[in-house]
Amino acid sequence: MPELNLPFFGHGGDYNPDQWRDRPDILKEDIRLMKLAGCNLMSVGIFAWSALEPEEGRFDFDWLEDVLDRFAENGIYAFLATPSGARPAWMSEKYPEVLRVREDGGRNLHGYRHNHCFTSPVYRKFVRRINTALAERFGHHPAVVGWHVSNEYGGACHCELCQEAFREFLKREYGTLDALNHAWWTGFWSKTYTDWSQLHSPSPVGERYVHGLTLSWKRFVTHQTVDFMRAEVEPLHRIAPHLPVTTNLMTLYEGLDPFRFAEVLDFASFDNYPNWGSADDEAEAAYAALNFDIVRNVLKRPFALMESTPSQVNWQEVCKLKKPGMHLLSSLHAVAHGADTVQYFQWRQSRGGWEKFHGAVVSHAGHEHTRTFRDVAEVGRVLPRLTGVLGASTPARAALIFDWDNRWALGDSQGPRRETHYEDTAFEHYRALKRCGVDIDVIDEGADLSSYALVAAPMLYMVKPGVAEKLESFVQKGGTLVATCRTGCVDRDDLCFLGGFPGPLRRLLGVWIEETDALYDGETNEIRMADGRACACSTLCDLIHAETARVLGEYGRDFYAGMPAVTVNDFGAGHAYYIATRPGVEFLADFYRSRLAEAGVAPLIRDLPAGVQAASRAGADGRYLFVMNFSGKPVQVQLPEGVNLLTGAAAGGTAELEVNGAAVVQIKEA
Repeated sequence: MPELNLPFFGHGGDYNPDQWRDRPDILKEDIRLMKLAGCNLMSVGIFAWSALEPEEGRFDFDWLEDVLDRFAENGIYAFLATPSGARPAWMSEKYPEVLRVREDGGRNLHGYRHNHCFTSPVYRKFVRRINTALAERFGHHPAVVGWHVSNEYGGACHCELCQEAFREFLKREYGTLDALNHAWWTGFWSKTYTDWSQLHSPSPVGERYVHGLTLSWKRFVTHQTVDFMRAEVEPLHRIAPHLPVTTNLMTLYEGLDPFRFAEVLDFASFDNYPNWGSADDEAEAAYAALNFDIVRNVLKRPFALMESTPSQVNWQEVCKLKKPGMHLLSSLHAVAHGADTVQYFQWRQSRGGWEKFHGAVVSHAGHEHTRTFRDVAEVGRVLPRLTGVLGASTPARAALIFDWDNRWALGDSQGPRRETHYEDTAFEHYRALKRCGVDIDVIDEGADLSSYALVAAPMLYMVKPGVAEKLESFVQKGGTLVATCRTGCVDRDDLCFLGGFPGPLRRLLGVWIEETDALYDGETNEIRMADGRACACSTLCDLIHAETARVLGEYGRDFYAGMPAVTVNDFGAGHAYYIATRPGVEFLADFYRSRLAEAGVAPLIRDLPAGVQAASRAGADGRYLFVMNFSGKPVQVQLPEGVNLLTGAAAGGTAELEVNGAAVVQIKEA
């Protein structure tokens, strides 16, 4: 398959010339402004179906060809979009079966986006036809360097076509109704199915309390979305096999498992919208980095930052402007974690519609004399200095498991708390590792662990077949595993393990979990470590018995005071740690510093100041160290010897980073 292999950093954003076809002066001015801002890569044609096919069977591609020709004449390139994210009104009116059916069985009216059935053969026919026509017309256009397939896939349809596709999916998964009934434990509440036709998607007017059903439906929605994208991509690859395809993934979107898109992506891409200027920019940066490290690991290679805002969004509760320096810093932050493009939503603000006040490179004022435009132009000047970073890998020796099947099952577990805070707990462990100044891969349960020295697996509630054996092998060979409360409870079908938790991980972790206490919001217990340190803990407290594990810390309060809270089990050449509760980030950061040192994983820079993040990429010309100040105040950092690519000056020793400042040090390998 083709890969994204640009000889330059892509810089640009979503461009919607279809909204300005009556203003040729604006379209001409856009080219001048793009060159002035150092923008060289635009995503074109997203949601443009009504302009591309104004009535059934009549295509109007001339306006798009004019834009692409103008790009080619001016050294600007395009990700050409397929328009399937929103169908035109004529289609909804004439073919209402393309519209989605809700959980309650009612069919939607025309409107919004992704309001279409991924299973519908009618919709697939129309998508295939227009994608084929686009590929035939533009698949070899000199300005086109890749395909932007649809936009932010999401949602589900519950029509009868999807119900039948779901049944076929279940037949492939389970083979027989007896196997399905056993896996779903349908004897509970007399749910046993006796015919495949009795199976329906979860619904408020039907069944939604069988965990195997709800989990299987979520898996099916990802499967069907991937299958729809595969159908979208087929004519693109067939007609223009040299052009890579992507679709833009969203921030920790719960509805689709991003790792399953590895089957259909040539390169991954991502839309990033932190709430910069909130109370804690370091936390916002860590959350963004978590997402970057997921997207990078979908295909294990660099990705495209497809969307970000150059100023502010319009859909957060409070839409803050980026403060001075933040736009360059946040752009470098994406590059540090694997982005080979920096792109925005959008190039020019729309005059009307839902996002007319969403930030853009060119505001409603229509000229370059704005702070936002100057910020974007600064990124346009900086990115060419980082050309050596293009295609560079991330040499992470630490990994964190964040698995969507596990997330779905834990979110529907119905106890011991309604909200178990899986996402929050995973983020706390990730944020603690970031404070230790190391590169991190965020992976799912199926990933290969052989390149890591330390693996964190917070709340590994679901342990799928082969995972326990893989973790045992990892630790046996010298790896360090960190597990937490709510681990080893259910199998792939969400059936509880018999014989005691943590199920198949009991031998590796060396503990038996007898009970789990749920704490109210605001309620805490205490961990008292053997070395005298103490910290508060919250949410869940496993009451564990150390079998072969050694006790490192105990609970300080309640009827289980004195019971183990933190343990380690020596297993082969490695160590398996168990944190039986949810401590804070400060405790976890200290804990991981010690574990990383034991595992031989050195920080990227020593004595990383609070609020400063570090990340690295390794390329043919050496290693590139990114040091980024999200603390909100000037800080001093110790930089290794090399060249600061942002200034061209030699680096090494103590350096001061201003507020929202950064350094990118190229380190020549010996």
